[in-house]
Amino acid sequence: MGTQDSLGQAEDFVSRHGTTFTMLWDRTFQSWNQLGITGQPAGMLMNRYGQIIDQWRGDIPRGQVLDAVAELSST
Repeated sequence: MGTQDSLGQAEDFVSRHGTTFTMLWDRTFQSWNQLGITGQPAGMLMNRYGQIIDQWRGDIPRGQVLDAVAELSST
């Protein structure tokens, strides 16, 4: 979920890096405030109901993310 820089820069990033997820843009920072995000990088995994399953601040550990997704997928 992008909030910093500009929407154009975020769209350029998505075009260059070919992300596999939908980019959301919030120019107000309200989403960050609601989710308790205070800086980048930050990541969180939510289930289909919007409940936070796990979250990471700072360097996002790929292995932990993949393990959490696998566990979520098996339920």
